[in-house]
Amino acid sequence: MLRSFGTLEDGQRVDAIALGRAHGLQVEVLTYGAILRRLTYPVAESRRDLVLHFERLEDYQRDRAYVGSLVGRFGNRIAGAKFTCDGREHRLTANEGANHLHGGLLGFGKRVWRIVGADEQRATLAYRSPAGEEGYPGTLEVTLTLLVADHSLSITLVAHTDAPTPVNLTYHPYFNLAADPHTDATKQLLRIPADHYLPVQRGLIPTGELAPVENTTFDFRQARRLAPPEPDSHPQLAGAGGYDHCWVLSRDADCACELTSPTRDLTLKMLGSGPGLQFYNGQFLHRAHPGLGSGVILEPQGLPNAPNEPGFPNSILRPGEEYRANIEYRMVRQASGESRQ
Repeated sequence: MLRSFGTLEDGQRVDAIALGRAHGLQVEVLTYGAILRRLTYPVAESRRDLVLHFERLEDYQRDRAYVGSLVGRFGNRIAGAKFTCDGREHRLTANEGANHLHGGLLGFGKRVWRIVGADEQRATLAYRSPAGEEGYPGTLEVTLTLLVADHSLSITLVAHTDAPTPVNLTYHPYFNLAADPHTDATKQLLRIPADHYLPVQRGLIPTGELAPVENTTFDFRQARRLAPPEPDSHPQLAGAGGYDHCWVLSRDADCACELTSPTRDLTLKMLGSGPGLQFYNGQFLHRAHPGLGSGVILEPQGLPNAPNEPGFPNSILRPGEEYRANIEYRMVRQASGESRQ
């Protein structure tokens, strides 16, 4: 189902595309920013919102917390807003202090995407990012496909370029699986099958080290309440005000993470191409949007600042190659301590 969601100042129409059947998972995506605006699922005979959202297009235009956005051309941070590729330095838009975050001032989450096709369960959107946009080399052609089943949403991101360029695409919804979005999202339970995480320095830029999670507050290999301890209990928490780090998934990881509601009646199992999972416990969301609710970010993705870290997996897409990233959200209802769909 397609409906108008408003009009931008330049006259461009923004549409909302609704996907899914009445008895299962339902999704709404906007052509503005390819924003994942709604994700709802029936739990205990009522339909529950699983991500935070705004009611008006104007709120998304003003938003700087990336509520529901598809982030790119490079999600997460690039140190100093620059990188060198094939001996040439490229300077990007610095939109978080001296650093580049989530594609710049007008990343993919602030662009209008074209509808390639849509039906009851599937939608495909496309965006052409011209060479020089936010400082990136090469024209990037991106397609996004969302496929909704009764208990899952599968997201496929594909990109091609005509010149070498870094690419790291992911989604940035704020998750809260409680029946009330104003319930503290840190009361949820989280499992991340990762033996290591990336410590960060000033500006939340990775140091380049892979640190073991064992015997630290960064160990989520067993599901536990995700609330961080007091920031002054660990220098990494102090620098970020809580969790805002990338976990490096173990080779035998069965998923990117599992998030469970505070009452344990619903679990979201997230799968992704990886090899990283960015987890942000939403500690500063209330500053930007005091009445929106409480949510946490869980983003399957490549590693942050990878263009400047030769020890990290390659993030440069070249002509003739195909970038492909997959994210899947699987819903599992819980009943009497047992999981079932």
